[in-house]
Amino acid sequence: MDTEMSKSNYIILGFTLFALFFGAGNLIFPAELGQYSGSNLLTAAIGFAITGVGLPLLGIMAIGFSNSNNLQALAGRVHPVYGMLFTVMLYLTIGPFFAAPRTGAVAYEIGFAPFISEANLNLGLFIFTVLFFGVTLWLSLNPAKLVDRIGKVLAPALVVLLGVLLITAFINPMSDIGEAQEAYVSAPFTTGFVEGYNTMDALASLVFGIIIINAVTAMGVKSRKGILIATGKSGFVAIVLLGVIYLGIAYLGATSIGELGYFDTGGPVLSGAASHYFGITGMILLAVLITLACLTTSIGLMMACGEYFNTLIPGISYKVFVVLFTSLTFIIANFGLAQIINYSLPVLMLLYPLAIAIIILAFTSPLFKHRRFVYIATIIVTFAVSLIDGIKTLCETLEMDYYDWLIPIMNFYSKYLPLYAEGLGWFVPFMIVLIILTIYVRLFKMDSKKVS
Repeated sequence: MDTEMSKSNYIILGFTLFALFFGAGNLIFPAELGQYSGSNLLTAAIGFAITGVGLPLLGIMAIGFSNSNNLQALAGRVHPVYGMLFTVMLYLTIGPFFAAPRTGAVAYEIGFAPFISEANLNLGLFIFTVLFFGVTLWLSLNPAKLVDRIGKVLAPALVVLLGVLLITAFINPMSDIGEAQEAYVSAPFTTGFVEGYNTMDALASLVFGIIIINAVTAMGVKSRKGILIATGKSGFVAIVLLGVIYLGIAYLGATSIGELGYFDTGGPVLSGAASHYFGITGMILLAVLITLACLTTSIGLMMACGEYFNTLIPGISYKVFVVLFTSLTFIIANFGLAQIINYSLPVLMLLYPLAIAIIILAFTSPLFKHRRFVYIATIIVTFAVSLIDGIKTLCETLEMDYYDWLIPIMNFYSKYLPLYAEGLGWFVPFMIVLIILTIYVRLFKMDSKKVS
């Protein structure tokens, strides 16, 4: 029988969830969304909230509902090899390839770039990342409670500072809300939905979900139903906090155009707003807090990647993996924040549909009696679309012509798949296959093997 959790425990878990998802890097994306969505801000923000807030919560709940020990076990329901490959790609994406380099690049762009001349920006980034990832490596190789303690202080301090900044911006906006730009003119919701991919929180939730599940079970909640209820109630606290902050930052971005102009990323919006309202003192305080918050995130990512790959390949030590990943992270960080974001898009267009699909399958698995062939068929259909989206986005990122073989496939998808132009062409085929096969399983006695 489950132990009854107190309200204070739900709040504590809610703040734990919030701290897991609230990376300083996430601050830049709602600011950018606000700038470009303009008058369509609310519609775009709702789409962003689904992938940036709702999906991470569902990802954690999916791990608990499925009774899986980790992401590899859950994704392994498709096939053990797929489970390993998918998990490896996820760790590399939220680790040394994109999310970890972004921590250093964000800290530099928001905290230090405003104080450096344009001619010295690249040199400044190099020096900063040497120090930033040097500290990351040192503390990742020598993990201590200091990092956890700093993290527990930083998150509330950063929230308070942001709260003051956002309330000030709401009371006294820098300018009127601008006009919607680019894709936000015709499709604000789906553009915001896909923009939420950039947070990478749904991917991270599948990796770190077991942390929350273990915390809940440690409090005496053992049943699947109890874990879902506890996670749901705690998640509500996290969702409210994240949602308010995301909406506030998006509004800040939307009202910054007249004063600051448009930027390629959301970083300068925050530093510019801090300078506008609080001068040099506000900029320095924001720089210190965001740098330390990014540092704790960077350390956590390096430790998680090192531990996973050491488990996967025990012959190579944890320390070797941490040195390798930190070095790779440092190199990629020096390409700059805009480049990191641009080159992450093709990978996210490939991975995010697969991650969303596995979350949906985790919840619907009892309906199709956990049959492996349903997992396989739905993932194949999803992959067939997301792979083309990833290659298409890569061509656009590199500003190169589409491959000749790619064009007829894109034309076919564009003609027959709903929402394909908005980057969601995978969803309808996935749902059709899932529904048809679920009905088939329930109508006929199946001999196919269940997943473990």
